[in-house]
Amino acid sequence: MAKILNVNNLKKTYKNGTTTITVLDDISFEIEEGDTFAIVGPSGSGKTTLLGLCAGLDQPEKGSIELCGKDLNLLNEDERARLRNNNVGFIFQDFQLLPTLTALENVSVPLELQGAKNARKVAMELLDKVGLAKRYQHYPSQLSGGEQQRVALARAFSNGPSILFADEPTGNLDEETGEKVVQLLFDLNKEAGTTLVIVTHDLDLARRNKHILRLKGGKIMANERVVKS
Repeated sequence: MAKILNVNNLKKTYKNGTTTITVLDDISFEIEEGDTFAIVGPSGSGKTTLLGLCAGLDQPEKGSIELCGKDLNLLNEDERARLRNNNVGFIFQDFQLLPTLTALENVSVPLELQGAKNARKVAMELLDKVGLAKRYQHYPSQLSGGEQQRVALARAFSNGPSILFADEPTGNLDEETGEKVVQLLFDLNKEAGTTLVIVTHDLDLARRNKHILRLKGGKIMANERVVKS
């Protein structure tokens, strides 16, 4: 299988006054197309920072990232944005839906920005898959947290991404709602053949993936292949 994400010797630091804080130190791993991959670790271990770097939302001090065959270090900001728009989906803990748009508009707008002629039709089909076809005219404030995350799921898959980054996708949901969202995420992912990268504190969720990368203090503690029982 081809590699969709290749991370080599990554280092990321932040300045805090006169102090330099190392958030990630010498991080290397690779992910194959179609894999499901969890990144776990305690708060402050660098999980979300790593996700942002892998998606080209930020840049490292040292090291390289190849995403979908492109070296992110060689791309300018506009080129990285184009790569994300065409190849990457995102799911966030706090949903990040646009409050002034309906569920249908939140899903269809990314498609319309790409010039898709059938944006509303595709958006309705995705809302139907996540069980929200009857609520397409509702605004985020009229939807529960679980429903908002299901709209976010539909939006994430709307551009047919090659890779999807999910940052604590169940972090703001109760256990039962979170389980339903996770099942939808894996079902949609399997149907679309997308590569899935999940940052999570939930070890049960992590074990549903094929690989688990364990971080602590900005370093890799383990990179494990999950053996399914």
